[in-house]
Amino acid sequence: MGKQFAKNRGLKRSKAPSNSESKHVIKNRRVEQKLSRTRTCSPSPSPSGEPSEEQSSGVASEEEVIHREASMYDKLLMSLRSCSKSVDTAFKRQRQEEGKSDSEVDEDDGFESFSVSVEDDKEDESTIQQPDMVDPKEQSEDAETEDDHEASDTDQEHDIRANGQTSTDGSECMSSFSIHLEHKLSKEEVDNMSTKKWKYKWEVPVVGMSNCKWMGTEECFLKDVNTNSDYGLKLKLYKHWLDVYKTSGGDDFHSSKERLFFSLCNSYRDILHCNKKPFYLKGREEDSSIMDAYIIHSLNHVLKTRDLVTKNDTKLAKHPESADNEILNGDSFLDHGFTRPKVLILLPLRRIALRVVQRLIQLTPSAYKVNVDHIDRFLKEFGTQEVEDDEDELSQQTQGNSKAKKSSKPSDFLELFGGKRDEEDHFMFGIKFTRKSIKLYSDFYSSDVIVASPVRLIAKISEAKTFKEKDVDYLSSIEVLIIDHADVIAMQNWSHVNTVVEQLNHIPSKQHGTDVMRIRPWYLDGYAKFYRHSIILGYYSNPDINALFNRHCSNYQGKVKLVCEYKGVLPKVILQVRQIYERFDVDSIADADDARFDYFVKKVFPKIKDSVQGGTMLFISSYFEFVRIRNFLKSQEASFCLLGEFVVFRI
Repeated sequence: MGKQFAKNRGLKRSKAPSNSESKHVIKNRRVEQKLSRTRTCSPSPSPSGEPSEEQSSGVASEEEVIHREASMYDKLLMSLRSCSKSVDTAFKRQRQEEGKSDSEVDEDDGFESFSVSVEDDKEDESTIQQPDMVDPKEQSEDAETEDDHEASDTDQEHDIRANGQTSTDGSECMSSFSIHLEHKLSKEEVDNMSTKKWKYKWEVPVVGMSNCKWMGTEECFLKDVNTNSDYGLKLKLYKHWLDVYKTSGGDDFHSSKERLFFSLCNSYRDILHCNKKPFYLKGREEDSSIMDAYIIHSLNHVLKTRDLVTKNDTKLAKHPESADNEILNGDSFLDHGFTRPKVLILLPLRRIALRVVQRLIQLTPSAYKVNVDHIDRFLKEFGTQEVEDDEDELSQQTQGNSKAKKSSKPSDFLELFGGKRDEEDHFMFGIKFTRKSIKLYSDFYSSDVIVASPVRLIAKISEAKTFKEKDVDYLSSIEVLIIDHADVIAMQNWSHVNTVVEQLNHIPSKQHGTDVMRIRPWYLDGYAKFYRHSIILGYYSNPDINALFNRHCSNYQGKVKLVCEYKGVLPKVILQVRQIYERFDVDSIADADDARFDYFVKKVFPKIKDSVQGGTMLFISSYFEFVRIRNFLKSQEASFCLLGEFVVFRI
């Protein structure tokens, strides 16, 4: 009880002796060594271009928002005013039934506290508690450190007050984090966004890319960025980012590609960047710069969320007798979502997930990663010996070693694929940040970041629809969505991405232990999708990617996208093979799928069937069309084989 009392009052124990600090340094060094052994690239920053605008119309979200005279949140507060004491009592009773004492405090104070279902706990224990993951001594040392409760990191930075405003300087403006989340949408604004066609009002040329420009809605913000500021970042995070940048050989951080792209991310406007040269096509520098920017943005969002919740918890703990009234009578303590996860990163392949998570750990300040739990398991599953073999093979190809055996696989294959290739696109795990550690493979409901492939998430969503005891409510409070390497995902099954995005920000089916008195009102009113910050990145764009950005990215702050003009490429075709493009007539876009299928059945298939030439490959981008063509070929008793997403590969 004494420990809890000290925590609730925001007291700090005296710092441990210096030998404790040296242990933490050793742990950090151990983790960095493990990462360096499996590091697939060493990103080096470099300067680059800025953003701009275009005129384009996006079809607004098709979902209809229902309004009432009094919002759901107001009604909930009215009912809670009369029964706040009984809610408190019921919550304590629930903790007792779960076998938790009143003095029990979660090790990650400063984050939102959510309970996890018994079934999920059992599943998590069975899959996570591996004997070789964390040394018992490290666990005990970590537990001691985590018990030294700090109300929050007082980095002498923008110390977030209870109302979310910065306090270092009285004249300083609120951070973009606070401005974005504390804005209250009116009924009229929501009505307008539900039917809005976005108009791009400004454009800014991109340095180093003469054929491209950034275009955006609302007011242009790029020219007003203060290069002498810390860009609204936590001070420790900002300093660590600068150190990493300089260590990697970077020069002039304020005009670098990653700083410029971070300014876009920090505006909390939806972003479409589909001209990013990927790492597997010799675009390692550009790819890494953009990846660093969105990782820093994600870390900043998670850590600031933690600070806000921690400070409010501390303030309420100092005045428990008036806590209920303070919550009910003001907005300063509304800092929760329905569930804890705030960032979702969608990636197509394990090899890419390995790069992203390695870099996320590297960009996390040392104070927040005294220990990285389950790093051995992660490297085993995502960075196996096969990856190292592929890297050796790639280096031999690159150096032109005549004695080395030439690989049958192209260099981009060796760069892009790796690990257990039969499960390369089937992964999902959570990342949890405590005050001084990072926990990989954390339960989804206690995670801050979820890294997943669309294929795996679709399986989870299907399970939730089939089994009543399952759910995907951990997607209900996603505030930052990042879709990287969208062009690779498009070669898998883009409809999975549409399904996942449509599943985000729904009101959950269960409470999941959330303190409903502290949920932000726009969550309860069903407006969360208008606050979600979406970032879509890829090597090229296509109609499916554009449609997702136009229809399902409805951030009230507006949109920014990269627009490029391309020169013709047909004269540059290396293999002078005959290419024939055939056009079919259709009355409307709604009839395009049926018209395409009819054209194939009547015009294309007869030529293939009667042909005496060798095998013919049919590429189908939609799984529904794939099934349709497959059934048709079966009905024609054609001889064919299938290669789809459910095929088990043996390479």
